[in-house]
Amino acid sequence: MAKWRPMLYRSPSAPSAARRPPLLPTLLLVLAVIIHALPAGAAQPLQPWLDAVAAGSVLRLPAGEYRGPAVISKPLTLEGNREVIIDGGGKGTVITIRSDDVTLRGLHLRASGDSHDSIDGGIMAEGNRLLIEDNRIDDVLFGISLHRSRDSIVRHNRIRSRPVDSAERGDGIRLWYSSGNRIEGNDIAQIRDITVSNATHNRFIGNRVRDSRRGLNFLFAQRTLVEGNLFEFNSTGIIALNSAGIIIRRNRILHAMDPSGAGVALKETDAALVENNEIVHCAHGIMADSPMHPINRIVFIDNLIAHNITGVYFYGAKGGHVAIDNRFQSNLWPVTIIGDGDPMDDVWLNNEWDDYEGFDRNNDGIGDTPHELYAWSDRIWMETPSARFFRNSPVLELLDFLERLAPFAPPTLILRDNAPRMGKKKAEPAFRR
Repeated sequence: MAKWRPMLYRSPSAPSAARRPPLLPTLLLVLAVIIHALPAGAAQPLQPWLDAVAAGSVLRLPAGEYRGPAVISKPLTLEGNREVIIDGGGKGTVITIRSDDVTLRGLHLRASGDSHDSIDGGIMAEGNRLLIEDNRIDDVLFGISLHRSRDSIVRHNRIRSRPVDSAERGDGIRLWYSSGNRIEGNDIAQIRDITVSNATHNRFIGNRVRDSRRGLNFLFAQRTLVEGNLFEFNSTGIIALNSAGIIIRRNRILHAMDPSGAGVALKETDAALVENNEIVHCAHGIMADSPMHPINRIVFIDNLIAHNITGVYFYGAKGGHVAIDNRFQSNLWPVTIIGDGDPMDDVWLNNEWDDYEGFDRNNDGIGDTPHELYAWSDRIWMETPSARFFRNSPVLELLDFLERLAPFAPPTLILRDNAPRMGKKKAEPAFRR
């Protein structure tokens, strides 16, 4: 007798294997149905969603809250349409990227860990050709970190650290050994710094940075472009150390009034160009030492330097500065130069000085006589640093006045502009809104 075997019955209407829908989309649909059936407020882990999709997929998460931390280890696009919250639960980094060609868009990332050593934050990205845009990142330690990343774009993100002292926060954006990246149009506040370390050929364009310790902090960041940004209410606007070939142009740098702060500070930096910026109401408008190599120059062109305690402060000065077509307006001290070099090694030409007392009899727009600036009683605090405590005090102002009336020591010539510009009309200062 033949052995009986069960037979599988297939309905005539059942699809064949060839017509059966792909398993992966079906699985995602089932997951979405399950999530919508759960009680309101139940957050699902994000990692299973990332693991389920194939490389190169576009994953559009249903609106709701998801749990991190999560790791992306394949090329994909993750979209939230501004309706998705990913909560790190106070542990580690909310999303870590360990792949090239990843896009994060329209997400709200929050609640990272609090370890500075581990760089806990919203996004830690270790890949190339990344696109991180239109995300909201808050209640995190660090915002977005790019480590060994090339040719990536970070744009139109809103980034906030935590409401603690600035030194205890993390960096809003951090670039480390990363090159060729574009950081554009981001709204960044309540952070420690934006740090760019050992990272070259990056561009920072059209960002707004406020309430930080250092708006931009460059260290070995050669060939960097900083253009069209707004820095306000930071301890220092832009500081560059050992960053040759940096270009800083068309930025507005306002209210950097920390006692040791500056709108732009350059140290041990060669061949810098600072052009067409508005630097208003800072402790020092521009602060710089001399170029590291005698053949290089630090060039300042067409900047508005207004309402600062000191407009330009050169320290350790040994020449190498070129200042052309700048406008000095209502600074308490327009220029201060301290060092053992010859300040006449600097070039000053066609600058507009609000305290110039010469005439323009031929109406060519250039003063008939050079503009010369001397150091009088201000040599006291220049040569005796402890006397800076009395700077701006009525006593020092009176001493300076008396010294100019009846000098008891010869003043020191610190600059000569052989062709001072006469009162050219320009737009109102940037701090007026």
